[in-house]
Amino acid sequence: MAKAAATQKKKPEAGYAFKFPKVRNEPVDRGDFVPHTRTLYREKVIPALKEEFGYKNPNTIPTVEKVVLNIGLGEAIKQPKLLEQSFECLGNITGQRPVVTRAKKSIAGFKLREGMKIGAMVTLRRTAMWDFLDRLLMVALPRTRDFRGVSRKAFDGRGNYTLGIKEILIFPEVDIEKLNAVPGMNVCIHTSAKTDDEARALLKHLGMPFRQ
Repeated sequence: MAKAAATQKKKPEAGYAFKFPKVRNEPVDRGDFVPHTRTLYREKVIPALKEEFGYKNPNTIPTVEKVVLNIGLGEAIKQPKLLEQSFECLGNITGQRPVVTRAKKSIAGFKLREGMKIGAMVTLRRTAMWDFLDRLLMVALPRTRDFRGVSRKAFDGRGNYTLGIKEILIFPEVDIEKLNAVPGMNVCIHTSAKTDDEARALLKHLGMPFRQ
């Protein structure tokens, strides 16, 4: 029995095809740090929303619940290195480890098979979420070339807003010299608002630069 145990093959490690050594496994510990947008929400946004919509119950005042960042890479089918690079970029931008997204169904025309790795995604909550909104609103969006504001209509009817970013280079954490191609990214801001008008007012008061 001992000999059989000694010669038993080790099971392959479950997880990603890439090790991504430069991406943190755990979120960064920010201690007592309070992001600017979190303070702004408490001190100015809540009173402004109460006055605008007449909320009686404080628990019904809309807030941001989570932010989901997603990079889709159809090119990763032919160039797996792009997935590794995007994974690392997303980890550097958010400070936590992304998850690899996979194709839900096969599409013969695109040589896509169900289960293939085609992107990376991160879900941010609490302090990490507010910290990302700080950098998105005050650093990244103003760095966009010929920036004229974001669309006022990109809501889903349930109070959630999706922002499309053409190039992730607007985030200073991204090093263009380490990229074979510059991917875009979708940022979905999930709120507790019941209507798009309430969600739009919430984001506007937080500093979202909507186009007129």
